[in-house]
Amino acid sequence: MKSNRGFELVLNYFDEDGDGKISPSELKRGLGLMGGELLQKEAEVAVELLDSDGDGLLDLEDLVCLMEGGEEEEKVKGLRDAFQVYDVEGCGFITPKSLKRMLSRLGESKSIDECKVMINQFDLNGDGVISFEEFRIMMQ
Repeated sequence: MKSNRGFELVLNYFDEDGDGKISPSELKRGLGLMGGELLQKEAEVAVELLDSDGDGLLDLEDLVCLMEGGEEEEKVKGLRDAFQVYDVEGCGFITPKSLKRMLSRLGESKSIDECKVMINQFDLNGDGVISFEEFRIMMQ
């Protein structure tokens, strides 16, 4: 069974008010923090298209559909955006330090050693960091 843990962390990153859902303004803000750009109207349209229960917000299920559904190119872009959330150092890898920093932003306190253990679970080449390809495999 596939874990939605990565998707939950992405949801939490965007979910500014902690209600477990992403509003159009939270989507716009979150993408802006990742270096993307989305007009408020574009964010509203995106949420409207993806919102499965009609409440005007994206929940975890909607986010999973967004990142798993659609064309392969769209999936890769969604995963790349999610990867960049964790690559806070901008080095192209998720390091124990960047994972610790991102988890602390999400309210989860982990030691560097705990982050190393988490990374080692998906570090296929043993270099101590998660590359985008390893992240893609992890999210499948």
